[in-house]
Amino acid sequence: MRNFFIHLHPSKVNESSLRINRTFGLGGIAALLIVIQVITGILLRFYYVPSPAEAYNSVVFLKNQVLFGQFIRNIHYWSGVFLLLIAFLHFLRVFFTGAYRDLRKTNWLFGLFLLVLIVFANFTGYLLPWDQLAYWAITVSTNIIGYLPVIGESLRNMIIGGKELNADTLQSFFSLHI
Repeated sequence: MRNFFIHLHPSKVNESSLRINRTFGLGGIAALLIVIQVITGILLRFYYVPSPAEAYNSVVFLKNQVLFGQFIRNIHYWSGVFLLLIAFLHFLRVFFTGAYRDLRKTNWLFGLFLLVLIVFANFTGYLLPWDQLAYWAITVSTNIIGYLPVIGESLRNMIIGGKELNADTLQSFFSLHI
């Protein structure tokens, strides 16, 4: 067990920088939230149907008919929101304490990649209920992407799979989300 903790906090890192009042446990909290996301996501997958005709009805069925369905969906939703917040706070903590310098540059790049993945997972998961709120939120956000110079419109069309949101958009967002 001691080797596991040495792996998490190698001896090359200054011991004073590992105190809880400096790290706030943000990395551990983020890891716990990812585990919660995976477990609740697997449970939600048993009832969710990723097609425009069934997506909304499967979410309503999950919320109203499945025992603890709304509870599991809320845990998945809120842990996703908190994961984004915690990952961003962890990013800020690492940046402001200078913990990305010297030998930890690779960890910094890996952390940035994980932060982008978390944002991406939140973005793709937002469309999955296929209700009016999700439809228009994704429409507006992808239209904003369309305003980027030169590559904007083609990037927007690539993200949503055409000129407008359709069944292929829902299926690709679902595949990317899981």
